[in-house]
Order: sequence, then structure tokens, then C-alpha cells
Amino acid sequence: MKMKTALTIAGSDCSGGAGIEADLKTMTMNGVYAMSAITALTAQNTTGVRGIYESTPEFLAQQIDAVFEDIFPDAVKIGMVSSSELISVIADRLRYYKAKNIVVDPVMVATSGSSLMKTDAVQKLIEELLPIATLVTPNIPEAQVLSGKTIESKEDMLSAAKLIGDTYGCAVLLKGGHSINDANDLLYLNGKLVWFEGKRIDNPNTHGTGCTLSSAIASNLAKGFSLEEAVGRAKSYISSALSAQLDLGKGFGPMMHNFELSSSFAKENKSV
Repeated sequence: MKMKTALTIAGSDCSGGAGIEADLKTMTMNGVYAMSAITALTAQNTTGVRGIYESTPEFLAQQIDAVFEDIFPDAVKIGMVSSSELISVIADRLRYYKAKNIVVDPVMVATSGSSLMKTDAVQKLIEELLPIATLVTPNIPEAQVLSGKTIESKEDMLSAAKLIGDTYGCAVLLKGGHSINDANDLLYLNGKLVWFEGKRIDNPNTHGTGCTLSSAIASNLAKGFSLEEAVGRAKSYISSALSAQLDLGKGFGPMMHNFELSSSFAKENKSV
């Protein structure tokens, strides 16, 4: 059978809630064949990041080449990339292969508050990845860095999203929250502004929400949905994953990516 495919280029989270691990779960649950190129290994859990061990630029390029030369992805999600050298490699290889449906999640800080990107890497992301992106998905703090503007209201969100989109020529999904609104996200696409209203879910376990949302969007773009449809479907998926109220870990725990897994192979042993 033929199946749509998606590639995630991101860091690994050994605790499974964010990064590559969250991306692969999300892509699988959203009906595409998931592949990965690992930018870094991280030693982290729900309470914080303890260490980062980067891939070399040469090895990251080999991973990306291996995927594109054999199973060309219908969409690409880019997550944590901590150095400017790795960002340059990603941009170079994606331009070379004329990759499509590129979703950039500019992961600068983890949910726990740990920094995941060096200062020079932020500038390199702005210069090389945003111009080739289909969509960039910053949260409020990330959008402030990308736009150079303080965001304290819905009106500020509107102006920041427009500035980022017009400057770099990509669509922007500016994620709400951070006390500015009730989980409402703003999509800026070809001069059009669309609000996606969301109900704030009372669940402190939000580890990996950004990774999950961007991966779900990429999956739906791979399947041929429009950008607006892909965002709407992705928000519905993440709301359901949060509503499942998975409770693991001592900090900001992961969400339940497989909330709708109904296969007989997923059933629990009722005798235990």
C-alpha cells in the first residue's frame, strides 16, 4: 500500500515526551509514515534538560540524504536545532532536494525553562530556515525574538505575526497562551489573519506540546490538507491528547499521544 510520509529533523528526548519521540508518535497517530534525522541527543526528563550532545554537521547531512534519496518525505518538520552549523546543513539539504511542506517549530526554550538554542543559531534560523519554510510556529516568547517586538495583547499578536510573515515570506502560526489569551492561536497566511480558538485545558502536563502541534500540522499537510485545515486538525488532536490527562513524571509531564489507539495489540492486561 502507498502511504504519505513525513520527516522530523529535531533533537531526541530520552524521556519520550518531546522532540523526535513526540514527533514520531504524533505522525504515526496522524496517519503518515514517520522518519527522523536527529540533530542532538538530550539528557532530559519532565523536570529539565541535563545535557545536550549534538550530531556533527556531516552526520546530520548523511541522515537527511539517506531519507530523501530513498523515501522522499511529503512534509518536513524542523524542531530543536541548537547550533548555526546544523541549521546551515538543514537549509542546504532541503533546498537541494526542493523539499515541500516545511514546518519550522523554532524551539528556543524547553517547557521546563531550559535554553535549547545558542544565540548565533537564532540568527541563522531567521536567515536560512524561515525563508524556505511553509509555516513557522512560534509561541509568544519565540515570536518576540523573531519579530523584535514585545507581545502583551491580541493586537500585539496580530502585528507580530504579520511582521514575521511579511519579512520572511512564510505563513505564521503564533501560538497563544502565556497569559495573553485562552489558548487561541493566530494564523497569518498570504495577508489573511485567522484565529483558531481553543479552550484552555486544566492539565499541567504540557511537555512537548509545541513539538506535537507542529508534527501534527506537517502530517496533515503531507496528506494534502490545506494549511488552515491542517492547523485545525492539529489543534483538535493536541486538545484530545491533553484531555486524556496522562500523569507521568515529577515535573511537566507528557501528553497522551496514543489516546485513540484501539488496536487489539494496544489492549492492557486486565488480569494485572
